[in-house]
Amino acid sequence: MSEDYVIDVEGLTKSFDGPPVVNDLSIRVRRGRIYGFLGPNGSGKTTTIRMLCGLLTPDSGRGTCLGFDILTQRARIKEQVGYMTQRFSLYADLTVRENLYFVARVYNLTDVEDVVDNIIEQVGLVEWSDHPARTLSGGWKQRLALSACMLHKPKLLLLDEPTAGVDPKARRDFWNEIHGLAEAGITVLVSTHYMDEAERCHELAYIFDGRLLTQGSAAEVTKQAGLTTWIVTSDKLGDLEAELRSKPGIDIITPFADSLRISGHDAELLDATLAPYQSKYPEAWKHATPMLEDVFIRLMQSKDRDGA
Repeated sequence: MSEDYVIDVEGLTKSFDGPPVVNDLSIRVRRGRIYGFLGPNGSGKTTTIRMLCGLLTPDSGRGTCLGFDILTQRARIKEQVGYMTQRFSLYADLTVRENLYFVARVYNLTDVEDVVDNIIEQVGLVEWSDHPARTLSGGWKQRLALSACMLHKPKLLLLDEPTAGVDPKARRDFWNEIHGLAEAGITVLVSTHYMDEAERCHELAYIFDGRLLTQGSAAEVTKQAGLTTWIVTSDKLGDLEAELRSKPGIDIITPFADSLRISGHDAELLDATLAPYQSKYPEAWKHATPMLEDVFIRLMQSKDRDGA
């Protein structure tokens, strides 16, 4: 295993009295990078994260996290990892400061008061420090949860859908904070359903049914998908959308206000199918770059067909 990688695992497999939840998964994450972990609900993201931070033991596979063996040195990994769960898991009736005091003592930190004061100031929670956690909005609860993860100065953050249910401004502020942490040398693995967040990651991995389907930068993943995309703009697209859905070469049609995005993996077949429509209204059509959402829908369609 290379020292260049904070996470370097191969062949991870995990079952819970049934088919594998994670199936022969291999990923590598470099130091100081933000690694986006994407996939539908039930695809194995949370199980993988828990194996990486030592909360679950894989049935098979091997590798290291922060240089420690994921099978034999799980306690050492836990000391240097910050794990933020999907649900807010701190105490609702304790204040912000009391919650952080509690977490600091769990980690056996010294100078607890100074450590807590510093993190409260760092993430902008000073105004809310004496408020019960239950009174915080989703965005402020998110900041509190991140603060609790950062108290022991971890080298790796594992964030499991950390921005679910918060408003766009809170999500943007959170991601600005994450990029700042990465620039300071902290590695971040984050699972998300939001495509705008995925585009802010240095590298992405997409898993479906426990298997890795693709990984790379957003540009690399989009290129690997081999999709061709057209946009047609008109104020009367309902009939056209219904008609095109049954045509060969069309994998994805997505309406956006007065336009349709039409994508297919067979460029020649797609162009041949659209040619009669484009000749009637050539000014309404233009090529476009496939979106990540198009890519992931296509990956899921392909996997579903393979399974069928």
